[in-house]
Amino acid sequence: MQLLDGLLVSKSIKTDLLSKVRLVTESGRRAPHLAAVLVGDNPASASYIKNKIKSCAEAGYESTLIHKPSTITESELLEIILALNENDEIDGFIVQLPLPRHINDQTILLAIDPKKDVDGFHPMNVGRMVIGLPSYVPATPLGILKMIEHYKIPTDGKKVVVLGRSNIVGTPVSILLSRKGYPGNATVTLCHSRTVGLADYTRAADMIIAALGATHFVKEDMVKEGAVIIDVGMNSLPDVNTRKGYRLVGDVDFENVAQKCSYITPVPGGVGPMTVCALMINTWDAYHHTIYG
Repeated sequence: MQLLDGLLVSKSIKTDLLSKVRLVTESGRRAPHLAAVLVGDNPASASYIKNKIKSCAEAGYESTLIHKPSTITESELLEIILALNENDEIDGFIVQLPLPRHINDQTILLAIDPKKDVDGFHPMNVGRMVIGLPSYVPATPLGILKMIEHYKIPTDGKKVVVLGRSNIVGTPVSILLSRKGYPGNATVTLCHSRTVGLADYTRAADMIIAALGATHFVKEDMVKEGAVIIDVGMNSLPDVNTRKGYRLVGDVDFENVAQKCSYITPVPGGVGPMTVCALMINTWDAYHHTIYG
């Protein structure tokens, strides 16, 4: 069994990006610039944004945080997005989800200029991804692909089961792995809460991507010998032995499943760092106008 070390892979990618950024700044150009909009004081969201800002610094990027109270109105937030759309010094930006209940997520995401949508959530980018045109790919699926590439895990002709059908992870990664090329050319089955006989699918899978948000859902008897396990779950369990009073675990029962796998991601330290790293990659493409010219 080999761990898929997201921290190691992301560090390598950020080091490469830093070298590229130094070359462009030494030539007199500005560095890539990523902005993040945070609404409210959700601890998890604040932590994610902190990691993204830290990664920007590590890659040599400029970053801007726009932090607004949860009482901000939808129209006020839309004004901020319009300003970011029109700011030529900002290459890409994200609006951290979830938003307060009085703000419609889709209204906000639709307002983002697709050319600056480095989260890859705008329908324009999703549509381009589906038909194989250049697009900003959602960060977690892109991070998964980069990890597969780094470890040279074969996907051609493999049976892949994706658990979870969200627009953020499950659906896009299922599309990406079924496309021509590498990583791709896999036979992908997308399973979800209404799937009948789910364990029959997972036991036949060469690779399982678990993105359900269900603690330790994938058990040892659901996995065949030699399978590749990519755990996207990020769940908290009470733990009095930790400073915060809880510990993070995935959707996979790591302790019992790992012994059967050829490769497996830890939680934390697996997919999480790759998600942030993928955002840096999308911002680099936005900086160079790679997707839309």
